[in-house]
Amino acid sequence: MKKDIILSGVGGQGILSIATVIGKAALKEGLYLKQAEVHGMSQRGGDVQSNLRLSDKPIASDLISIGKCDLIISLEPMEALRYLPYLSKDGWLVTSETPLINIPNYPDQTKLMDTIDKLPHKIVLDVDNVAKEVGSTRVANIVLLGATIPFLGMNYQLIQESIKNIFQRKGDAIVELNLKALAAGKGIAEKLIQ
Repeated sequence: MKKDIILSGVGGQGILSIATVIGKAALKEGLYLKQAEVHGMSQRGGDVQSNLRLSDKPIASDLISIGKCDLIISLEPMEALRYLPYLSKDGWLVTSETPLINIPNYPDQTKLMDTIDKLPHKIVLDVDNVAKEVGSTRVANIVLLGATIPFLGMNYQLIQESIKNIFQRKGDAIVELNLKALAAGKGIAEKLIQ
């Protein structure tokens, strides 16, 4: 098993939380893990990116080469496009469709989505709306994580356990909300890839 994953978004969206959940689950599954993050601008609404490499064999480098990424997970569509050169020809993009317009020259949203629509392997969903239906827009990142479940190649129960471990200090209600968000995202992705 080998998965090279790029996570991208804007500071405050929860990209690093997704990486933490996947990383903890990978370690519980006995996988090797390498991670490299760029989050210096995260408090200013800047771009946040993480390379997450998982394998059942030792991993030499924490960086993913161009054209070698198996999965891009993005909470912001423009940030997804930034990393498309890294996506392999068989790789998947799982992204939110909702832009976070934090710069004055943000690209035209129609052109942005047209580019994403041309990709052969993609899941595009309105994570904010799904999170709202689940109970809180604060779990949008976990909805997105749920939508990646069919492509991670990891034990779903270990992902659930990681969420429980990470959020338990916030109480049972928060844990249950996050688990519900995870299941909602997973359900949507499974329907879209049928």
